Parts: sequence; structure tokens; C-alpha cells
Amino acid sequence: MTKISFSNNHTAFSIQLRKKIDEYFTSQNIKLTGNRKLYMKTIVLMASAGLLYSLLVFMTLPAWVSLILCVLMGFNLAAIGFNVMHDGAHGSYSQKKWVNEMMSYSLDLLGGCSYLWKVKHNVNHHSFTNIDGADDDIDIQPWIRTTRTQPRKWYHKYQHVYWVFFYSLTYVSWVFGRDFQKYFSGKVAGMKFKKMSLKDHLIFWGGKLVYTFLFIVLPVMMLGFIPTLVGYLVTAAVCGLTLSIVFQLAHVIEEATFPELNAETKKMTQDWTIHQLATTANFSTRNKALSWFVGGLNFQVEHHLFPRISHIHYPAINKMVKDVCAQFNVRYLEHRSFFSALRSHIMHLKVVGAVA
Repeated sequence: MTKISFSNNHTAFSIQLRKKIDEYFTSQNIKLTGNRKLYMKTIVLMASAGLLYSLLVFMTLPAWVSLILCVLMGFNLAAIGFNVMHDGAHGSYSQKKWVNEMMSYSLDLLGGCSYLWKVKHNVNHHSFTNIDGADDDIDIQPWIRTTRTQPRKWYHKYQHVYWVFFYSLTYVSWVFGRDFQKYFSGKVAGMKFKKMSLKDHLIFWGGKLVYTFLFIVLPVMMLGFIPTLVGYLVTAAVCGLTLSIVFQLAHVIEEATFPELNAETKKMTQDWTIHQLATTANFSTRNKALSWFVGGLNFQVEHHLFPRISHIHYPAINKMVKDVCAQFNVRYLEHRSFFSALRSHIMHLKVVGAVA
């Protein structure tokens, strides 16, 4: 794949934005990383996951109660990903590298692979947001077409209807499919990644085995095959649907752009900072409960501009980013509500699915 580079036509804007944020943290004498709020949230999420797991696997409960707990477990797993793993993998959870690593390994316990996720998300997605062929996060074909540059099939005409079903399969597909495809091919979005060390290989296979034992083998031993299958599919569907929606509302909406590489210069026409603002959107930032649950990822603009800053600081720097954007007349994308963003995403799917 052609190496992608960005222009430097908004240097003054980028410098002023960084200066504004740096001054805030310096004047307030606070760290860029997490604090007690994040640590307490981690304890709550991990403890609740342990409790739900224990109730589901080791207790005999009515079927309807178990199903409710499976739904809650799906949300809980997604919340751990949003809050604990995400900050850890970005190195923003703590100033201590080993703590960040430990938090990122929570993904391996949840069936994913922290090493591959860092390549897929930290490198590909954050560097080349919404660029078809480079951003693996918008490559969810063949059933969902996210941009007009992707191949169109006849059934995409109905993707604005059936998206819920395929988004609910995201987690299972990730754990048992796409991770292995990346692992054995050595590529993410067509780009080769750095060779994994022996430690990375052991963590990959160890994580998959531990996850399979905890979420498949042990429950089958304790509960039987059918209850385990139903419970697992419900949990995985809720988790996958939640993860997919939060990401899609931040990037795959009507207002966001999907820039293409300039055929002559072989580079992007915008600089990286402007590119992030054109491809990323916030939603429902005044909803504190939602912000707590999704780990501040409804402040996606701030996250993409400053991925090494912990999500607990996004509400504080939100207005600063908006002020600098207004000063330089740079468009800032935001939906005031969750449902407004969801509607925009569905309409985007409908339009992209209907045209060649």
C-alpha cells in the first residue's frame, strides 16, 4: 500500500491548539494521565464483572434472571474496554508504563489481543482516520459499506435496516476471526506490522486460551452446552453492538468526511490535525452518565487530537478545543444527543448503501 503522508498547511492552528492545552495542564498542575476517579471506576467495573460472572457460572438462577445478567455482563465488558483497556493501551491510564501495560492486557482477558489492537487502533485508525484501505476500523465488509470507495453489493441497499444484526456479531467475529486473520497474515489494513516477540505470541495464545476456558469451557462444565451457548451469544451480542455503535457515531455519520489520497502528490491535502477534525465527531457530551460509561469516547474529537490524555480530562479541554477551532474558522463536528448521532449514522448507511 502507498505510504500516506499529510500536508502542513495549518501549522499555526496546530501550534495554537497544543499551546492552549499545554497551558491548561501546566497552570492547573495536573497530570495528563488518570487519577482517583479513573482508578475507582476501574475497581467498580472489574468488581461488577467478577460478581456477574460468579452469579452466572456458579449460581443456579431462573432463566430470565440469567438473561438479564448476561445483558448486564455485555455492557460491563464493553465498559471495561472503553474505560480501562482503552486508556491503558494509549498510555494515558497512568504515568507508569507497566501499569498501562497491565490495563491494556484486560483486552486479552476479554478475548482480544492488546498487541494487535494497538496496531489496528493506535497506529492505523488514529493516523489514517476514515481513509479507506488504511483505517481498519471502517473496514467491516462485506455486509456493511461505510464509504463510497468500497465495493457496493446489492444487499447494501438494506444495510440501514440490518446493521443491528451484524454489529451484534462484531465481538464474536473479532475474538474468533479477525484477530487470527491479522495474526497469521502479519498485516492490518494491508500494512505489515512489526514482528511480534516471543512474549507477544505467548500473550496472544495465552489470552485466547484463558478466555475460551473462562467463557466457554468452564460455563459448559457448570451449566451445560445450551445454557452456555445462549448466555454467551447474548453477552457477546450486547457487547459487540455497544462497541460498534459508540465507534460508528464518532466517525461514520453524514457530517464526517472520508478523504482520499491525492493521486498526483501521493499525500493527503489536509494536515493531520485538520484531518482529525473533519473525520471525527462528538455526541451527547452533556450526558454525564453516558460519558462515564463510554470512557469519554463521546468526546471523540478531543480523544483523536490528544490520544495520550486520559479521558477523564476531556470535558475540561472540550471548550478550549472549540475556542481555537472558532478562532481559526475550523469546523467542529458534534451532535447534541445520542439519538441525533444515531440517526445521522443510519442515514449515512442508507445513502452509502444506495449509491455506487
